[in-house]
Amino acid sequence: MSDFPSNAEPDAIGFVLAGGQSSRMGQDKALLEFAGKPLVAHALDLFKEAGITAMIAGAASPALRSLPIFTLIVEDASPGHGPLSGISTALSIISARYAVFLPVDLPLLPPSLLVYLLRHARITQSAVTVPSVSGFTQTFPAVLDKSTLPALKNELSSQRYGCFSAFQAASAALGQSLSSVAVELLAQTGEVSHPLGLPPVQWFLNLNTPDDLERAEALHSRSGARRIA
Repeated sequence: MSDFPSNAEPDAIGFVLAGGQSSRMGQDKALLEFAGKPLVAHALDLFKEAGITAMIAGAASPALRSLPIFTLIVEDASPGHGPLSGISTALSIISARYAVFLPVDLPLLPPSLLVYLLRHARITQSAVTVPSVSGFTQTFPAVLDKSTLPALKNELSSQRYGCFSAFQAASAALGQSLSSVAVELLAQTGEVSHPLGLPPVQWFLNLNTPDDLERAEALHSRSGARRIA
């Protein structure tokens, strides 16, 4: 849950990145059903369970706007340049120090990971905090300090649209290195756990294709059945 009392202005805001083209999936991923609800609703629920107020960032389709999700949609100020543009737009509108970014296509992440990454960012004062799994640093979920915004805008203006390289550039501009947190260690110590008992290597399954969606549904269903049995 949040580290701050409910009557205090939050120092962190969550954003679901839902403005992708979904070309390999063949339809808007945000609207795909996973575990009985659209992926975008699932992502918003992850933030809710983590105690983080959340919005949607990206070029929202009319169909997305029609969903009863009851949250603010922050339109990308420069659509067509990938999620980095949506991230920069989101950072530019908030007064909170931190923003937590979660793509719409990572439904197997546990809420406790979002909680831990944000806590780690607060304690270490890191400009960019991301997880790593199996020795590989992941781009998302990412906790960004608002002070990264000028460097991210510079990447965009230089037509460099990759999020990971932009995160590295933003950290370097602030005299830091990217802060990467090994999730296996967090799972071993019990600081982060999955509600269905999934191992960390399965938390980062991106739903890019129909086969990915089928695999994620199978993992979710089998793990849920084991928990009930």
